This record gives sequence, C-alpha cells and structure tokens, in this order.
Amino acid sequence: MEFEDFAPKLSMLLYGVIAFVVVIGGLLLLLDVVPNYFARRREAALIAASVSTSDGPAPPVSRRLRKPGEGLLGIAFLIPALLLLLIGLVIPAIRTIILSLFNGDSTEFVGLSNYGWIFQENDIIRVLTNTLGWVILVPLLATGVGLLYAVMVDRARFEAVAKSLIFLPMAISFVGAGIIWKFVYAYRGEGDQIGLLNWLWTTLGGEPQQFLNNAPWNTFLLIVVMVWIQAGFAMVILSAAIKAIPADIVEAARLDGVTPWQMFWRVTLPSIRPSLIVVVVTITIATLKVFDIVRTMTNGNFDTNVVALEMYNQAFRYQENGQGSALAVFLFILVIPIVIFQIRNLRRQREV
Repeated sequence: MEFEDFAPKLSMLLYGVIAFVVVIGGLLLLLDVVPNYFARRREAALIAASVSTSDGPAPPVSRRLRKPGEGLLGIAFLIPALLLLLIGLVIPAIRTIILSLFNGDSTEFVGLSNYGWIFQENDIIRVLTNTLGWVILVPLLATGVGLLYAVMVDRARFEAVAKSLIFLPMAISFVGAGIIWKFVYAYRGEGDQIGLLNWLWTTLGGEPQQFLNNAPWNTFLLIVVMVWIQAGFAMVILSAAIKAIPADIVEAARLDGVTPWQMFWRVTLPSIRPSLIVVVVTITIATLKVFDIVRTMTNGNFDTNVVALEMYNQAFRYQENGQGSALAVFLFILVIPIVIFQIRNLRRQREV
C-alpha cells in the first residue's frame, strides 16, 4: 500500500483520537469534575455556616489523602476500557459520519444531501413513521404489562413460577422469537390452518387471513412480539422496586383505609417512579434499534420497515454507503436525548 493511499486513513485515525480525547474529556468534566467541584463548595459552605453559629472560627475542610500511586493504578485500569471504546465506538462513529457526507461509493462529497434524502423519499418517511409507532407503543405496552403482572403476582402463592413464565421470553433471541411468532401468524390457503391466530379466527367462523401482509395491522402484530419479550424485563425490575417499598408506608396507607386502586396510584406508583423511568428508557432505546424481528418475519415488506433495517439494506444490499451511514447517524441522534434524560434523572436521584 502506497503512502498516498495510507495517509487519509492515518489522518482519519488521528482525527478519531483527537475527537475521542475531546469527547471523553468533556463528558468526564461535565459528569464528574464539575459536580464534584460544586459539591465541595456546598460542603464547605455548610460546614462554615454550621460552625459560625458556635464559638470559634470554622475549621478548614480537609481533603481526602490519596495513597501513593493511586492515580496511576486508576489510569492503568482505565486505559484498556478507553482503547476498546476508541476502537469499537469512537472511530467507527467518526467514519460513519464522514461516509454520510459522500455518495454511495464514497467517491464524491455531497454534503448534507443524504440527510435531506431521508425526509424527501416517501418510502423513508414511511420507515420513520413505523419507527415512531414502535417507539410509542412498545415502551408503553411492555411497561404496562410488566407493571400489571408485577402488582398482580406480588406475594402470591406461586409467585416464583408465575414470574418465571413471563420472564422466559427474555431467554429467547429476537430471531428465535420472530420465528416462533411467524408460525403463530402463519397462513395456509386451503386445509387446516397451522397458525394459532388463523386457527382461532377460522374456528370463530372467519376466513383465513394473511396477517403479516395486511398493513398497518402487520406492524402492530410485530410490535406484539417485542412487547412479549420486553414485558419480562419490565416485570422483574418493577417487582423488585415494589418489594423495596418500606413496609411502614404500606401499613400506614392501609390503616388510613385506602382502596387497592388508591394504594396503587398514591403509594405504589410514586414509590417506584425511578425504576419505572429506567424501564421505559431502556425499552425505548432497545426499540429504536429493533432489527431482528422485522428482518425475520417480513424482511421489511408490506410497509413494516424500520430505520435499523433500512440502514442495513441501504449500506449492504443496495451498496449505498452514504445513505446507509446517514440513517445510522440519524438513529444515533435519536438516542442522544434519551441518554441525556437518563443521565439527568440518575443525577437527580443521587442528589435526593
């Protein structure tokens, strides 16, 4: 390989290292250094205020003494993680952003044209609409089902068995779940129906339906698969949060004569609110990246396509690297506000 061919890749790697240092350093500054600085100032002000009411001057705030070599030991543990983050995340992200500014074969700079294409093509707008439906319905339904199940089986006789049954789908891959539910929705034109849903439908007197071909209901049927998987995760987290509610609060509410409905809305729900937010955020991020279920069951046909699958199709099936990279960057931008919200929520919980 000639130096002229290697130079652009080397410069891209250097840009990646510089961007990594800037981004990671900025995040550490925002998430650690700045909060700790203001926390130390508040601590000093509180100590000064408490001592000023008593006799004598306020004693100086002592800092924690570090052991020799403690900082070097922390850096030694941190370097492997930073290198993996650089190789596996930062450099690919920078390369994807650069590719999104070029045409399909990365030979011509097109600027933001690929991003404009996302909002101009009717097929891509349909993909965005489908993804929005997934992001709205899956977290709400999965969290609702998990919460309902956690409340219903809490301290029941066969609680462990009941929770194991609803958590079982979490042990199945998305591809495996897609294959299972594809048989549930299976259609056979003549003879006995092998699909459970069509069998029930024909038993009730209806005609067999190609459920996965009929838009927009096919998208909702795919969403059911994701809810079936994620409800177990929501149930486990929320059940643990319900059990962590202090017993004295529950007893005080019962002594006040609250009904079960009032107990749920006024005691249980406010007490598990932090866990509820974590569950919704986690499921939302997983839903934005949904790929396997749609790829396995419909391959994105019949108006069921989503952003992650369209990104794969553009980059690897149609060889449109620029448009596929633009979709990848757009998907990453969609995740950023959710991550920021979660960071602020966790910081607020620490302050409380």
